[in-house]
Amino acid sequence: MDILLQLVFSGIALGMIYAVIAFGYQLTFATSGTLNFGQGEALMLGALVGLSLVGNVHGGPFLNYWIMIPLVIVFGALQGAFVEWIGVRPAIRIKSEFGWIMSTIALAIIFKNVAENIWGKDDLTFPSPLSAAPFQVLGANVQPMQVVVVLGALAMMFAVELFNRKSIYGKAVVATSNDRDAAGLMGINTRMVITFSYALSSATAAFAGVLVAPLTLTGSTMGSALGLKAFAVAIIGGLTSGMGAIVGGLILGIAETLTGFYISTGYKEVPGLLLLLLVLAVKPAGLFGKTAIKKV
Repeated sequence: MDILLQLVFSGIALGMIYAVIAFGYQLTFATSGTLNFGQGEALMLGALVGLSLVGNVHGGPFLNYWIMIPLVIVFGALQGAFVEWIGVRPAIRIKSEFGWIMSTIALAIIFKNVAENIWGKDDLTFPSPLSAAPFQVLGANVQPMQVVVVLGALAMMFAVELFNRKSIYGKAVVATSNDRDAAGLMGINTRMVITFSYALSSATAAFAGVLVAPLTLTGSTMGSALGLKAFAVAIIGGLTSGMGAIVGGLILGIAETLTGFYISTGYKEVPGLLLLLLVLAVKPAGLFGKTAIKKV
């Protein structure tokens, strides 16, 4: 039972990272109907930039971990705005159905190559801001950083939801999400809203990067698998539901840790993929998603 609880706690921490990245997918899909397939690379760049700020990589400064986080979030926002400006806006302008897909994938490959040339191809160790000594919860060992991951992920998603509900700029985002054409007719600059959604999406991914980095190795390849699994989480939970991202992330994270321990690490991705296929077959909009009727 202790082992089971420990696996569940590890799965929850991993699942919340998936949820934050999946939440970023939802932000861009809501405002523009597009997705940034470089979300994983945004996470990877956030982790590596954070490592440079706190770990003295390439002669960088030693910054406190908690001071470094806002700087990484700003970097992620700028990177996301750049992706929208270079890769997505031209496709939306010419009403290309699939141009943004190839553009975001191409930019993801470029970012990965840039990271390899700056930080190298080897995995690096990210210094943890907290003690590595675990504490006991119901007989299971839990690392303090795992708690920070869960609380930080929930705080980030709650802050975005609060911003959308309470601020005038957030209401512009919600209006654009509900009906982009009507929002434009009401005087809302929908182009800037879409840029903001991409900036916010990459900022959340970069934040997830510095959360998960102390628990794993940091390198140019860390984002690819995380981004792909988070996309599966977004589909499972529903691309229109923040709650769906959390539930989908928890399901996938716990399923991976349990499968990796009780069956084999070589099969730990199988349950999530099977669930993805099942959801697409039974409820294509996702567990918490809403089916949209498109008028033609």
